[in-house]
Amino acid sequence: MLQLSMNLPSMVNNPELWNAVLSRDASRDGSFVFAVRSTGIYCRPSCPARRPRREQVQFFRLPEAAEQAGFRACRRCHPRRVRNHPEIEMVRSVCAAIDENDEQPLTLENLNANTGLSAHHLQRTFKVVMGITPRQYAESRRLQQFKANVKSGASVTEAMYDAGYGSSRGLYEKSSAHLGMTPATYGRGGRGMRIIYTIANCSLGRLLVAATERGICSVALGDSDAELAQGLFAEYPSASIDSKDTEISPALNLWLNQVLEHLNGKSPRIDLPLDIQATAFQWRVWDELRQIPLGATRSYQEIAKAIGKPKAVRAVARACASNHAALVIPCHRVIREDKNLGGYRWGLERKRKLLETEGSPLTS
Repeated sequence: MLQLSMNLPSMVNNPELWNAVLSRDASRDGSFVFAVRSTGIYCRPSCPARRPRREQVQFFRLPEAAEQAGFRACRRCHPRRVRNHPEIEMVRSVCAAIDENDEQPLTLENLNANTGLSAHHLQRTFKVVMGITPRQYAESRRLQQFKANVKSGASVTEAMYDAGYGSSRGLYEKSSAHLGMTPATYGRGGRGMRIIYTIANCSLGRLLVAATERGICSVALGDSDAELAQGLFAEYPSASIDSKDTEISPALNLWLNQVLEHLNGKSPRIDLPLDIQATAFQWRVWDELRQIPLGATRSYQEIAKAIGKPKAVRAVARACASNHAALVIPCHRVIREDKNLGGYRWGLERKRKLLETEGSPLTS
């Protein structure tokens, strides 16, 4: 049996890992990923993107570990597609099994049967790679689902049971450590979040772009500034929201211009950092939506099949409806099987105009 814990390097202040990143060493792809705090993105060592400052970088052994810490996969180097050490691949398969069975959590015995490993070896290897146990990983996923449910409008009680908690005791015991606040406080919109926004004119009416220091948290379309601002304040009722901020404004203006250039046909896609609360399932749907090329559409059924959940058509539709970043996550490119438009939270006429501008064939 390979002694994984002895062979893997330390992930903290390791000059060897940083040198591999600086040299874009492709031979290290699969042995670790590096994440950038300022963008919220993680990459493989050979990623062609510009190198960040060292103080902004954090190392992880697995993509799943980076995502566990709140980072998102780079869309240029696709770090999830790299093959890893066999035992690391085993840990990734365990993570995938936990993610896919979030409604009915797997026991350690189930995971043992799936991997063919003893409970002791599975638990030990998983913790060496991820830094936490399978139970802790599953619990963090459950908390992420709870948070997303509350933010999407569910009551604390509804969100608790939908996330798989049998009672409030287990949720409240873990909320201080993982949420940084009680579930009820989170349900009131959170505290200490700083958001700035700007509103501009565009071909579809008025366009709002809002951001935190980590990335875009809202892109919305509407008919009036008051309507858009009211929607943002309702979405984040306890956050500190302003239309001016000297630290974030330069990035916000740049992101606004990228969205406007896309709408004006000067850019085929929008690649911006996102800071949006979502479940693992929602991110899988949204990532698939961002793969739809300009001028094309997909049905809800096709998206469900593409993410490996062919029966989850309604869940895919709900994920599209819960998108808070219009255009950046192009949910307007998803239509019904019969080519009807389906729904769009910013209005069907805007959806029709977007698709016509992009050159997508429509029947109704």
